[in-house]
Amino acid sequence: MSIRLIVGLGNPGPEYEQTRHNAGFWLVDNLANGIPGCRLQRESRFNALVAKTSIAGNEVWLLEPLTFMNRSGQSVGALARFYKINPDEVLVVHDELDLLPGVAKLKKGGSSGGHNGLKDITSALGTQEYWRLRLGIGHPRSLNLQQGVADFVLHRPRKDEQSLIEESIDKALHIIPLAVEGKFDTATMRLHTA
Repeated sequence: MSIRLIVGLGNPGPEYEQTRHNAGFWLVDNLANGIPGCRLQRESRFNALVAKTSIAGNEVWLLEPLTFMNRSGQSVGALARFYKINPDEVLVVHDELDLLPGVAKLKKGGSSGGHNGLKDITSALGTQEYWRLRLGIGHPRSLNLQQGVADFVLHRPRKDEQSLIEESIDKALHIIPLAVEGKFDTATMRLHTA
């Protein structure tokens, strides 16, 4: 078992580009930019930005849904069905309120934790048994902010939070080849102890 589809979650459009909710897009953008010749391109049949590339000698699809977060499953389900990719071969990269900025965690399955993008993907794939790469953005309460959650995720991180999120993305990028090869235990251990 290995990863054949890496999905970055976020909202399309320049007004959302720098918001916390787009942390998944940030990682996939960095991943694509680090692979020679890899370019995300609009693919209307999946309503997404898509790239086909090679990571650790394996063919992998990169996907950024253009459906807005709450409908992410439309793009993920369409591409997974078209290319016959099983749910346990999917890695979804997303912002995580329950982790502080600078923390990244890899896990398989589990609830959506209130994340609407994950809820929609679970519905589209018919199971929770897909991989998640959770990028900590903190919670307004844990960061001593008075913002509501919806407002918080749709705003830019503060400078110190942004640099911590970028560090966690760098750490996460290093374990992507291991996940693609199916070495999930090693990937998890490296990420969680980095």
